[in-house]
Amino acid sequence: MPLSTWLKAGTTAAAIVLATATAVSAAPAPAPESSVSGAAAVVTLRYDDSRAGGWEAAIAAGVASWNANVDNVKLVEAAPGVRAEIVIVATTGWPQATLGPVRPGRQVRVELGSQAVSQGYDKTRIAAHELGHSLGLPDTKPGPCTQLMSGSSAGTSCVNAVPNATEQARVESAYANGAALKVPTDGRMLVDMP
Repeated sequence: MPLSTWLKAGTTAAAIVLATATAVSAAPAPAPESSVSGAAAVVTLRYDDSRAGGWEAAIAAGVASWNANVDNVKLVEAAPGVRAEIVIVATTGWPQATLGPVRPGRQVRVELGSQAVSQGYDKTRIAAHELGHSLGLPDTKPGPCTQLMSGSSAGTSCVNAVPNATEQARVESAYANGAALKVPTDGRMLVDMP
């Protein structure tokens, strides 16, 4: 075979290899794990309770309550050094929280106040209630113990830390199909004192 045919064949082979390599390298890199994932469009929100000493068990129970009762939002503890959407701190005042719905990449604050505990209010109910504010639920005062968002108006004997069907539906509606991603967090600080 003449040299020009070998060179032409070699050039064609090199072009095919180069085109294949370019196509492979031009493929998009795998996307980082999204906060909205899967067919169910679950929104994952991270919380940081590293400054909420003494409230760990109540926070864990409040988070578990929301995770068990709402299908399209999942609350997870933020890894150290990772920015959380919900920052939880212990304070000496009354419990209070920024009204959401918080979106992935944004941040709200929850203050778990010991003043409510010293007056007899249940820590787990307080934590679950304040997390409800972060998810976009305002207070429903006065209200019965069956309404988590009735807060202190249900009295100190109330230990219910489970959102009722209406509260669950409102959160699920706020986060349906990533809807919370499209609306701003309300941003008002709600103080939960009687």
